[in-house]
Amino acid sequence: MLRAQILSIGDELLSGATVNTNAAYLARRLGEIGIPVRRILTVGDDVDEIVRALHEASEAEVIVSTGGIGPTHDDVTAEAVAAFLGSPLVMDEGTLERIRRAFQERGATMPESSAKQARVPKGAILIENQVGMAPGLHIRKDGRQYFILPGVPSEMQAMTESYLIPALREHSGGVVVARRIVRTTGIYESALFDQVGDLTELKGLGVKVAFLPGVEGVDIGLTVEGKPEQEADDLLARAEAVLRARIGEWVYAVGEVGLEEVVAELLFRTGKTVSTAESCTGGLLAHRLTNVSGSSKYFERGIVAYSNQAKVQILGVREETIRAHGAVSEQTAIEMAEGVRRISGTDFGVSTTGIAGPTGGTPEKPVGLVYIGFADGERSYARKFIFRGERLFNKTRATQAALDLLRRELGRRLE
Repeated sequence: MLRAQILSIGDELLSGATVNTNAAYLARRLGEIGIPVRRILTVGDDVDEIVRALHEASEAEVIVSTGGIGPTHDDVTAEAVAAFLGSPLVMDEGTLERIRRAFQERGATMPESSAKQARVPKGAILIENQVGMAPGLHIRKDGRQYFILPGVPSEMQAMTESYLIPALREHSGGVVVARRIVRTTGIYESALFDQVGDLTELKGLGVKVAFLPGVEGVDIGLTVEGKPEQEADDLLARAEAVLRARIGEWVYAVGEVGLEEVVAELLFRTGKTVSTAESCTGGLLAHRLTNVSGSSKYFERGIVAYSNQAKVQILGVREETIRAHGAVSEQTAIEMAEGVRRISGTDFGVSTTGIAGPTGGTPEKPVGLVYIGFADGERSYARKFIFRGERLFNKTRATQAALDLLRRELGRRLE
């Protein structure tokens, strides 16, 4: 099996000014054709550093670099590659003419600095840049293949799809690196790990397992390497079945699917409608419910009742409820859900009330305390949650909890 290393070049990556999305994209695409990435190196715009990194990366059979092939003084990748190869930089007249024409088509004269992008190491195969100016480079040396790509994501991705993937696919031997994401919510990573239990069965299938916690829940990544595509898919399906047997209650999707999409599909299938009454989440729950095309079929209205006055005047929450229990309470959440359902005429009413933080908490009602209310005309209840994090995280987690509550209610109606 071929192995790959990725070399990310740019001072902006080391300083944190730019997030290295290129490496993630390349790792995913290479893995999909059966070439796992074993290492990702990041270096600045320095010729000596780049040369050293190229030598280090040569442990792999495939080396892909991004960045540093533009027109400015700090774009030194071509110079470093030439030094690494022991080849001179030469002017490619065809590339120079293409760059000159590109500026003419824009009604401009080519700046002198742009000619730098046509200087390439002698002997390199040029990769056409269909989006920008500088060509990429494909070099073979000592049984290794080097692909030198731009750092601009759109240019890098275009070259990856038009040249890199086709050039390498034939060398993958018909095997792939197959991945599947099992998405869970409503359970902490440590508790989920305990519930999944012994991983021997999954390891016996040749499936690697990774727990990937995030704001909205914990994803479980399943990976199979070095198998033909159909065999890999079968192994992933078996691994997924094992997980569902152990943690099915917490699983809401497989793949890059958001919880709002899952809830939307359930609402479409059941023909049910929903309305929301939000306090601490400030409309974020309504926003997520309406992120799906066709949401007007199930979403009637969303009310942000932030103040106590709004809760009373618009939703019909009783003043005595707020006086006795407070705006952040089980009782208020229930009356909010009942109120929005009543005035909207929907099947379900869902509410949120809580303390997002960082201020407003007390020992009795700490920051992160949230109540999610639900009403369907036959029964009403509220669930209590205490989240830990900064304000926006708490708001997101509250909407995730509300959507999960709705998912479970809709699921029961399909049983």
